[in-house]
Amino acid sequence: MDRQKEINLSFAEKGVIFEDIHNAYIEEGVTIGSGTYIGPGVIIKGGTAIGKGCRFPQGGRIEGSEIGDGVTIDNSVVLESSIGDGTGIGPFAYVRPGSRIGGNVRIGDFVEIKNSTIGDGSKASHLTYVGDADLGQNVNLGCGVVFVNYDGREKHRSAVGDGAFIGCNVNIISPVHIGEGAYIAAGTTVTRDVPAGALAIARSEMVVKEGWTARKGYR
Repeated sequence: MDRQKEINLSFAEKGVIFEDIHNAYIEEGVTIGSGTYIGPGVIIKGGTAIGKGCRFPQGGRIEGSEIGDGVTIDNSVVLESSIGDGTGIGPFAYVRPGSRIGGNVRIGDFVEIKNSTIGDGSKASHLTYVGDADLGQNVNLGCGVVFVNYDGREKHRSAVGDGAFIGCNVNIISPVHIGEGAYIAAGTTVTRDVPAGALAIARSEMVVKEGWTARKGYR
């Protein structure tokens, strides 16, 4: 019997559930709680500690991280970070080193988190980059939000207070502070602090030129 199968069988004896015990790579030194489901192609390395009742449906890599109870990580990469209880990651998310994600958080498809903290109950459902930022609890990040943390020479850090709502296609130019319960309108580029409870809008007024296509000969 090869060593990898021995490791996987030892986890199965402790209540870990494998879809295919021959198709999961788990290093020695990893700990996994009972009732956790491991799907095909999952890689777990670097002394990772995983709680009870987690789900890893398929693929992805977890390395050097602490994963709470009831966490789902689907086809995603988590490196040297911590994930709180009940949080869902992926599919196709990337959690880079130094990130601390709270409980009952939603990190969706094509979201990248780097060296950031995400408070309990916050959501970044798709197509978002959070780099060098500290988000409070119950923050909502819309599609296409980008924390612009690098000015070409140095990295800068931003903070978002509890309950803030960040609309779609928002650029946050670090370093700024967005207060508790603030709303950032879709399409805004944030270049200075936003007070708690305020609405920030920074976009050009829409102009409609009727009959333009006909005059240009496009139709």
